[in-house]
Amino acid sequence: MPPKKKRPVLHAVTVLALLGASGFLTVELRKDEQAKTPAAQAVIDQPDLENGGATTGKQSWERLKNPERTVLRGGNGQILATFTDHARTATLRGPSRTFAEPATTSSKVVTEDWVRLMPEPWTKGAEKQQWFKDWFKKYYGSQEDDIFAIAFQYVQGAPLKKDSEGIPYAGDAVFGPYKADGVDRLEQNDFYDYLGRSYTFRNGTTLQPRPERYRALDCSGFMRMVWGYRARYPLMATNTLGDGLPRSADGMARGKEGVDIIKLQGSAPWYTRPANIDVLQPGDLLFFKMDHRTGNHIDHVALYLGLDTDGHRVFVSSRKEQNGPTMGDKGGVSRIDGNGFYAGLFRSAKRL
Repeated sequence: MPPKKKRPVLHAVTVLALLGASGFLTVELRKDEQAKTPAAQAVIDQPDLENGGATTGKQSWERLKNPERTVLRGGNGQILATFTDHARTATLRGPSRTFAEPATTSSKVVTEDWVRLMPEPWTKGAEKQQWFKDWFKKYYGSQEDDIFAIAFQYVQGAPLKKDSEGIPYAGDAVFGPYKADGVDRLEQNDFYDYLGRSYTFRNGTTLQPRPERYRALDCSGFMRMVWGYRARYPLMATNTLGDGLPRSADGMARGKEGVDIIKLQGSAPWYTRPANIDVLQPGDLLFFKMDHRTGNHIDHVALYLGLDTDGHRVFVSSRKEQNGPTMGDKGGVSRIDGNGFYAGLFRSAKRL
């Protein structure tokens, strides 16, 4: 098995990492680790209970449109949680966190949004159902790893995490090995390639990892690792076998899973850039048309993080230029506003 391709060294002073379902612990890493581990996430304060926390004022449920959704408001009218009809993704207000990747970008995301999967898709009135009451009681205010925390466990310099069998399930991922030309990188690197172990999907299909793609995740493989293998969203074996989240970016963009927040519009093969992106919510999947060689297919998928500290709409995705998951600037800044590379190629969005 070939060794994992090294990335540039990341210099940092202190790293706060997420460690387990019992909550986040502040960890002062050894000096020899400081040179390679990013400040991927830090919990920097607690919810503002006076101005919007769960314990102040009378809470109320409200229905909103475009898309059809239910929000929970606090006593001052602030939104504490959002639930979209037919989607399992919930956005909950919680302790403020900072996501950063200083080796690749100066952009930082400071957010109180915690993105989680509910056990069932949301429907109007679900706040009165027992399954939701049980789920909400467990996760509102919880600091257990959410979708954002999981995603940043694969960026450059992220520390290795192993399961009870000693299998690495998190840590710095690459996009994929070089092709024979030594310039481009191989795609179609799924979560089981990263893990280096076979995986049997719900429809009974078993797929085997390829040793040369160990610790590799392409853009859609990264999303399948975060949402599927880690957060337990159902996964298809391919774009046509099984049920759940499809294998490719194009399959995800056109598939039946989730809710189309921004629909694909315009004529193939390039389609049309959305005129209004205000409907986006942290945790949405973003889809891009980047390569004429892929014909009509959507060929890149990313995870929307929300606004960075400069007010730009940013995302994290796995890409060839950075050789792995990143919110960095190499190959184009990770923004969908303005006139940058990715902004110009953004095409649609979905909420799982």
